[in-house]
Amino acid sequence: MPKDAYEMTDNEVRQRIVTLGFGGDERLFIAFYRKLQQGLPEGTGIVLRGSVVTNKRHEDGAPFDSQGSQTSDLDVTLVGSKVMEEWSPDAYYLPGLHTKPLCDKDPDIAPNLNPLRESLQKLVGRPVNMQATSSLVLYGRDVLFGEPYFVVVPPGETA
Repeated sequence: MPKDAYEMTDNEVRQRIVTLGFGGDERLFIAFYRKLQQGLPEGTGIVLRGSVVTNKRHEDGAPFDSQGSQTSDLDVTLVGSKVMEEWSPDAYYLPGLHTKPLCDKDPDIAPNLNPLRESLQKLVGRPVNMQATSSLVLYGRDVLFGEPYFVVVPPGETA
């Protein structure tokens, strides 16, 4: 059974992310978040969530990439009000606070960000989903619903 992300240090979680999502290649991880950061409004926080952090799928507890190499996605959460403006007005779960995911199934909900998302998928060779949220919702999901996350770049900072 994978170690619970809440029991791990930030360095251990980062190492899990690099191992699972980036094939152990630290340089690929850095290239991923730098490319992401360059394509986003200044001050946008970058957070990774989901099975790359926990090593288990939310729906059924299956391990990361349990359906084969490169099959699990990277769930990128973008934190900040400026980046949320990139989503269509009807693409929110909570208007002004939490968007629906930009993904292959729904690429038109944030059309200016989709080329960046697609280039990230080519870079890492796996699906990438992007969602924007407020710090409040991110915190609430962590505390209330037990959905841990890893802060790659804090809101308002640069890597």
